[in-house]
Amino acid sequence: MRRWFALMAFGMACAAAQADALDSLGVFLKTTRSGRADFVQTVTLPAKSGQAPRTKQSTGSFAFMRPQHFRLDYQKPFAQSIVADGKTLWLYDAELKQATARGQAQALGATPMAVIALASDVAALQKEFQLVAQPDHDGLQWIQATPVSKDATMQSMRLGLRLSGTGVQLARLEMADAMGQRSVLVFERMETNPAGLGAPGFQFSPPVGVEVLRP
Repeated sequence: MRRWFALMAFGMACAAAQADALDSLGVFLKTTRSGRADFVQTVTLPAKSGQAPRTKQSTGSFAFMRPQHFRLDYQKPFAQSIVADGKTLWLYDAELKQATARGQAQALGATPMAVIALASDVAALQKEFQLVAQPDHDGLQWIQATPVSKDATMQSMRLGLRLSGTGVQLARLEMADAMGQRSVLVFERMETNPAGLGAPGFQFSPPVGVEVLRP
């Protein structure tokens, strides 16, 4: 009998934790209409035969404004930008002097940016992802998001949410793709709903001399 009660208590605790994490995600989606932060990204490439896994690190800045705008500006080691202006998704490589333009709605789909910048609530997000709360770790609440579509290039994603006196912030994003590559973004100095952040900050015009590709 005591074992049965213990199992019941454990099950109730797990259910409460899941509700708490999903509730926090709902608060983040509803109350954080825009944001900006610095980031550090670490990409781990699959190990080749007889070799250890390789890692690459990048730094830059990130901003978003729901429901259609975001930009990632990589500063080191190479200058690159990914910009969604509401209609077009731009990928710009300064070193290659090349910009690629794709229709935003078709290009994003079940991607990490759909979680951060596009979804309006948990119900909308669940149309693209299966959401499962995971145990708290490193002072963060965690949710795993698995794309519903079998055609998605991203295999799975984990979101780390930090609860603070000012609300819920996205602190960490971990992604794994079907090729075995793992990417971790750690957000620093996150500003929630900052003043002065508007649509003009998410426009992109290819510099003179840059080749524009439209696949």
